[in-house]
Amino acid sequence: MCADGGANRVYDDMPLLLPHENAVDVRKRYKPDVIKGDMDSIRRDVLEFYASMGTQIINESEDQDTTDLHKCIAYICDSAPNLDKSNLCILVAGALGGRFDHEIGNINVLCRFSNIRITLISDDCLIHLLPRTHRHEIHIQSSVEGPHCGLIPIGMPSGSTTTTGLQWDLAETEMRFGGLISTSNIVKGEKITVQSDSDLLWTISIKKM
Repeated sequence: MCADGGANRVYDDMPLLLPHENAVDVRKRYKPDVIKGDMDSIRRDVLEFYASMGTQIINESEDQDTTDLHKCIAYICDSAPNLDKSNLCILVAGALGGRFDHEIGNINVLCRFSNIRITLISDDCLIHLLPRTHRHEIHIQSSVEGPHCGLIPIGMPSGSTTTTGLQWDLAETEMRFGGLISTSNIVKGEKITVQSDSDLLWTISIKKM
């Protein structure tokens, strides 16, 4: 699924991953099932190409109160109303970097859909939400991620956060903007545990391949 101008990236970049194949053939094979958003970023040639290939185009330009990513996540949820949302995992590529307000808007989507595991990924790192309602176990894939990581309170300060498995573990530590937040921490093992009285953003670096 593509959020508006994300379709441009798929159209332009997929043939670069398979340079020995015909670009049109690659685009036909790796086409999005759905393109949704307010349609202010997608190029007309891209829109017309994917529409001709049977991609569903959903124009929600009348809704300016939610972001394109929000619209896409809502569509996924509405498409599977009987699915246990705790079993749903959504990976969002290209959600970080670029304009800062877009980046913050995408992080806000994590909070608005806190019952769903949504991971934002870039070339450099990944981010997902750790809701305060759970004790979290994070299993590190050390071949592709780490060692740098961070825990950032979001929405409200954390009065007490406790971790294991980090170089600088937290022990009922208070974190807030304007005070301490856990940045430039280091993962030490294959498993991290986190317990907090507030929602936290977990971020970890991705290794260059």
